[in-house]
Amino acid sequence: MSQVSGRPSMSVLQALAAHSRWRGWEIALFAALALSWFVLPEHALLANEIALLALFAVSLDLILGYAGIVSLGHAAFFGVGAYAAALFAKHVMPDPLVGLVFAVAVASLLGLLTSALILRGSDLTRLMVTLGVASLLYELANRLDQWTGGADGLQGVTMAPLLGRFDWDLQGRTAYAYTLVVLLLALFACRRLVHSPFGVSLQALRDNRLRASAIGLSVNARLVAIYTIAGGIAGAAGALLAQTTGFASLDVLDFHRSADVLLVLVIGGTGYLYGGLLGAIAFKLLHDLIAAWTPQYWTFWIGLFLVVLVLVGRDRLLKPWTWRAAR
Repeated sequence: MSQVSGRPSMSVLQALAAHSRWRGWEIALFAALALSWFVLPEHALLANEIALLALFAVSLDLILGYAGIVSLGHAAFFGVGAYAAALFAKHVMPDPLVGLVFAVAVASLLGLLTSALILRGSDLTRLMVTLGVASLLYELANRLDQWTGGADGLQGVTMAPLLGRFDWDLQGRTAYAYTLVVLLLALFACRRLVHSPFGVSLQALRDNRLRASAIGLSVNARLVAIYTIAGGIAGAAGALLAQTTGFASLDVLDFHRSADVLLVLVIGGTGYLYGGLLGAIAFKLLHDLIAAWTPQYWTFWIGLFLVVLVLVGRDRLLKPWTWRAAR
C-alpha cells in the first residue's frame, strides 16, 4: 500500500476492488453449494458433516493461510462452541439461532483471551501453546462432569424448530439447510475480509512480520483480531454440530479434531479461502468410501494418500499429464 498509516490511495483501492471482483468459478461454486440441498436429499447427513468440517477448516485457514499462525489446538474453539450451544439450549433457551450467536460470542471471547499467547515466540512455541490450551479445556470438560457430562457427554439437548417452523428431521435435511446457510454466509463474509485492506495486511505480516512492522502495520492488533474472528467461526462450527446432533462430548475437544482440520487444509491448500471447502469435501468422501471398503484400516489408506499427496504435489496429482512436461 502506498499510504500505510493513512487512508489508502485511490489506485490501491482500485487494485483491491479489481482483486476482489467475483470470478465465474466462484459464482458457480456458491450456486453448486446452494443447489446441493435440492439434488442430494438422500445424502443430507453426509453433506452436513462436510459443511461443518468446511466451516471449521475455513476458520483455521484464516489464521494459518492468511496470518501465518500455526495451531495444533484449534479444536479448543470448536469444542467450546459445541458445549456453549448445548448448555445454552439445555438450561436457557432451545432456539438454535440465539444459541448459535451465544456460542460464537463465547468462542470469540476465548480467542480474544488466548490471543496473547500466540503473539510471541516461534512457530514451535505456538504449536505447543495452542495444543496446551486445547488439552487444558479437554481436562476441564472431563472434570466438570456435573455440567458437561464428562466422558458420557452432555445428553438431553433438545432444540426448538428452526425459525419456529422447521422441525429437525431424521434425514438431516433441516440440519443441512441450516449448516449450509451458515457456511455460505461465513464464506461470503470471509471473502470480503481477506480482500479488504485488513486482509491484505495480514498476508503482508504473514510473509514478513518484521518488515510489516517496520512500515507501520500494527502487527499484534491484527493478529489478535484475526485470531478472535477465527475462534468465533470455529465456535460456530462446533455449535452447529451440537445443535444438529443434539449432543456434545469430549470428542469435540479431542486432538484428532485439530489434526483432521489440518489434514483438510493439507489436501485443499491454504491461503485462498476455498481450500478448506474443497479439502473437507475430499477428506470426508475419502473417509466415507475407504471406511465402507475397509473399516479397520481406513487410517492406513488416508495416511498413504497424504504421503503421496505431499511427495507428488497437489497440482501434479490432479493433473498427471503434466508430469512429462515437468521433467
